[in-house]
Amino acid sequence: MVSPARNSLLQPLRVGHKTLKNRIVFGAHTANMSALGLPGEQHRAYYEERALGGAAMIVVEPMPVHPTAVLTRGNFRPQDDRVIKPFQVITEACKRHGAVMIQQLYHVGQHGDADNAFTAAWSPSGRPSYHDSDGSHAMSEAEIEEIIAAFVAAAKRCQAAGFDGIELFANYHALIEQFWTLWSNWRTDQWGGSLENRMRFSSRLMEDIRAACGADFIIGLAISQSPHTQQDMSTDELLQIVGIHDAHRHMDYITCGTGGYLDFGRLMPTFVYADKLGADLASKVKATVKHALVICESHVRTPENGDYIIASGEADMVSIVRGQIADPHLATKTLEQREEDIRGCISCNQMCWGRRSRDYWISCLINPSVGREYKWGGDRFTASKHSKQVLVIGAGPAGLECARVAASRGHQVTLCEALPELGGQFYLAGLAPRRGQILELLGWYQTQLQKLGVKVNYNTYMDADDIAAFGADEVIVATGSLFDGRGSQRWLGHTDTLPGLDSKVYAAEQVMRKELRLNAGDPVIVLDEGGNWRGVGTALHLAQQGHPVTIVTPDPYVGHELTRTSADGPLRAQLKQAGTHFMVESLISHWHGDGATITSMLDGSTERVNAAALVLATTNMAFNDLELELTANNISCHTIGDCVAPRQAPYAFYEGRKLGLSL
Repeated sequence: MVSPARNSLLQPLRVGHKTLKNRIVFGAHTANMSALGLPGEQHRAYYEERALGGAAMIVVEPMPVHPTAVLTRGNFRPQDDRVIKPFQVITEACKRHGAVMIQQLYHVGQHGDADNAFTAAWSPSGRPSYHDSDGSHAMSEAEIEEIIAAFVAAAKRCQAAGFDGIELFANYHALIEQFWTLWSNWRTDQWGGSLENRMRFSSRLMEDIRAACGADFIIGLAISQSPHTQQDMSTDELLQIVGIHDAHRHMDYITCGTGGYLDFGRLMPTFVYADKLGADLASKVKATVKHALVICESHVRTPENGDYIIASGEADMVSIVRGQIADPHLATKTLEQREEDIRGCISCNQMCWGRRSRDYWISCLINPSVGREYKWGGDRFTASKHSKQVLVIGAGPAGLECARVAASRGHQVTLCEALPELGGQFYLAGLAPRRGQILELLGWYQTQLQKLGVKVNYNTYMDADDIAAFGADEVIVATGSLFDGRGSQRWLGHTDTLPGLDSKVYAAEQVMRKELRLNAGDPVIVLDEGGNWRGVGTALHLAQQGHPVTIVTPDPYVGHELTRTSADGPLRAQLKQAGTHFMVESLISHWHGDGATITSMLDGSTERVNAAALVLATTNMAFNDLELELTANNISCHTIGDCVAPRQAPYAFYEGRKLGLSL
């Protein structure tokens, strides 16, 4: 299969003093991989893999320019020349593959993190943080000059480290945008009031960096649009600022994103948002500027997205970040017209932003090599010394990934699945609202397994006798987990079984398999213990079918576990718009067949809620019967995924990859 030629996306482009080999940028994001503030092998391998994969320009994660700018555990040391040599290793490695190297510089102003910085956040007017409950310190004019000097010194370090330029973090209502915005800039001196005064800080930054680093040094400006919040600037105001900076030729390019601290869901948009979210701002900036090039970022997931944006004149380049996290060779596969081989991002945010939000180094749900490139060599596999017959039982995430990796390394692989399709419970997740990208991923696996010669046997249940007769060199058990039919709740540990489970009780998976039959308008209760997509996605599916839904959760708010992905707020809004009722910090103490008794965890009060069915999204139980049977028959096997312990999908993909590499 030959993919379309993405002629617009693959055209070279001159940026400043450098020529990009294509229009694909691996944009700035916090990988959080530093060791005691210095980049090391993990960081080098992460970026080099994307350079090897064909990215034309890489914008390395933001460098805090001052001690008051430190935001994460993995931030690089500010104002410290010891970062130069380790960064030289990274820039030299990536440039060998033809990548132009940029580093982002930032200060988030009032939104600092005192837990990491151990200093007050500095801002134009001492406005409160939207990161936590702290206030900030209103800078004196001398302190503003100190921050400007810190930006310039950081840019000079970048130049010494071999970077071709820097990108200023003027998006997401960080420090530069705080100066621009009247809501956050109350100053009455030369740094506030008129637009010229509010732009003085950003003008000085770019003018002073240009003077210090010379004409052959790229300067980029990253901006974002948040028209959904009252506090932020209007798009017209932002375009006016961009136009003035462009008239003075302050920057070589502008990166256009969405969201910010006040509109966090759109900052790294999940599957609840449409593709190409940043194209609206990019097209308006493109129509405004006469000199600077324009990069569109924000949910540009695919080469098709990127080629359309550039061909339609909405931008000159596209920043595909999560797409190149999921598949670091996206650019090369596009060039070779092999888009069917690109592992598409599913916009879940679970292990990229999800891990960063908890201050860990980032990874990827569907590509567990992320952050482990220095150990595993990325998603490129060396052949095994001895080809083996490998039998994999179960085609959920763990089994699929193990089969793919084992076959890629030269093993002869047979994959047996009891159901008529790939994916197991992951397939059912793909049937939920807005989760079609999961089904696209399963289609990718089907294509890859066919290309690798993996024999897939559907509707095939294997027992110990079948496995013994098969005679495989390696047996992999990836049978997953099953619904806990007892309805036990972790916060009711003294009760093994929920009273009244005789009828009209279903697992979330049964709903997606259409085993729940309801009349139009029948009310449903969803008990969501996990606070994740399994529960809220099922509830949204039912609500969108017209059923009044009550979500009962022990958490303080619905979608608690999705907070790490930033999908929780938009999902709660959709649930409310669909008429869903929330009962938080609550348990179900009895199911009556036509309703439930709900008990408050706060004061023990009870309330009866009528419903035609009860749907349980509680912790599953490992389905390890086959493992036990094999052990009893002295047949050795490996176990991976939920049959080891019921968990979320990333750990199944990880265990599948890890085992496949070891065979």
